Amino acid sequence: MASPVSSQHVLVIGAGFAGLSAATSLAQRGYQVTILEKNEGPGGRARVFRAKGFTFDMGPSWYWMPDIFEQYFARFGKKVSDYYELVRLDPSYQVIFKGPEAVDIPAAMSELRQLFERYEPGSGARLDEFLRQAAYKYEVGIGKFVHMPGRSLLEFMDPRLVVDAVRLDLLQSMHKHVRKFFRDPRLLELVEFPILFLGATSENTPALYSLMNYADLALGTWYPMGGMHKIVEGMVRLAEERGVKLEYNQEVRQIVVENGRATGVQTAQGFRPADVVIAGADYHHAEQHLLASEWRTYDEAYWDSRTMAPSSLLFYLGINKRLPNLRHHNLFFDEDFSLHAQEIYEDPKWPSRPLFYVSAPSQTDPSVAPEGCENIFLLIPVAPNLPDPEETRERYYNLLMDRLEKHCGTSIRDAVVYKRSYAHQDFMQDYHSYKGNAYGLANTLRQTAILKPGLKSKKVRNLYFTGQLTVPGPGVPPSLISGQVVAKEVEKENQ
Repeated sequence: MASPVSSQHVLVIGAGFAGLSAATSLAQRGYQVTILEKNEGPGGRARVFRAKGFTFDMGPSWYWMPDIFEQYFARFGKKVSDYYELVRLDPSYQVIFKGPEAVDIPAAMSELRQLFERYEPGSGARLDEFLRQAAYKYEVGIGKFVHMPGRSLLEFMDPRLVVDAVRLDLLQSMHKHVRKFFRDPRLLELVEFPILFLGATSENTPALYSLMNYADLALGTWYPMGGMHKIVEGMVRLAEERGVKLEYNQEVRQIVVENGRATGVQTAQGFRPADVVIAGADYHHAEQHLLASEWRTYDEAYWDSRTMAPSSLLFYLGINKRLPNLRHHNLFFDEDFSLHAQEIYEDPKWPSRPLFYVSAPSQTDPSVAPEGCENIFLLIPVAPNLPDPEETRERYYNLLMDRLEKHCGTSIRDAVVYKRSYAHQDFMQDYHSYKGNAYGLANTLRQTAILKPGLKSKKVRNLYFTGQLTVPGPGVPPSLISGQVVAKEVEKENQ
């Protein structure tokens, strides 16, 4: 179908997943679209860097919800395989429980049932029912609710959606829900871990988010060969094929507004006119720092009252040897799960005995490390808005390496040929990230749908927002959807 021709020019601030998605969707409909990106390359938090023969994905490393990516590319008559090679991981990941006890989480459902049965007799059948309910939440939550712009309660007045909302367990906590099915502490940690990054403890997270378990355990964990940045490269190619112009090292300094309408943006290189502006950069930064005060919908007190998803302390490491006992994804749950969650959400502080995650893509993909070497990054989810001096980073580096060396059964620190840390101050510097958060706005019940910051400015009639601080929320698939949702609103209101 031919795209309608529009003379309107849309400026998108930021070349992250949401910005690329919005830009490509509008270009497909005939708009002239330019993306202005402050950094030297695309991807936002999913940027890539290379050092000493290693290729490091800087941000997202889990490829879940493969159907969302397929649907995205299909909108433009393309397939995922047109842009990158996707492989399913088996085992999906490894969990190191207390003991320590290392367990591979199998991709095959029959083997997964057996694993559950081993820990708790009868839990295999309960897993089937748990995932059956989670599948419904996934179908409705991802298929219907996350595509809503969240601008009015009237969006939810369809009687069918009211029935769906009841079945989605919006008013029951994840903590209570999962304990109807499982009791073994290891199984509870396994099904609750995906929500650790959503921004609340399981007691304060709606049971709706068991849909994440369906994405994890049923749809599987995947990997694009060459690294997660291959998704970004594919999206950039698609955007350019549809006529989107991308300009890098173009930091926007101001959104210029006259008589309630954005006329364009000011960069270090000068004024850039636009008929529509979409801010795919950090929402707080775009509103509080790029807009004059009279054009802001929210004030600083509003933002300070928001519950943020966690930040992260990351270490990117190049190792000059292969490491035994690792899988592509490794979750170290060998310390108190609830204590760490409490120290992120309830009593924010640097964790006393942190859980952590190790990504070792070189276990799957030889292209990301020199031959005979290992590419790994370590991640600790931590509360946002914490000071992160070098001595703090180094203390946690050694704490994690003690446990990693014990698990691998070999020395590692003496084999590190490249090391880089990344935390709150880096997120702020590179992405203007509010309070140094890594994952956006927490998915709590009080910050869902119309209770999130709006995707449309209430004071500037042609200014829109997209990304993980607005609908539908944090994560790569939601960001893809966020761009599509805002593009639809722009088209509806700016013919």
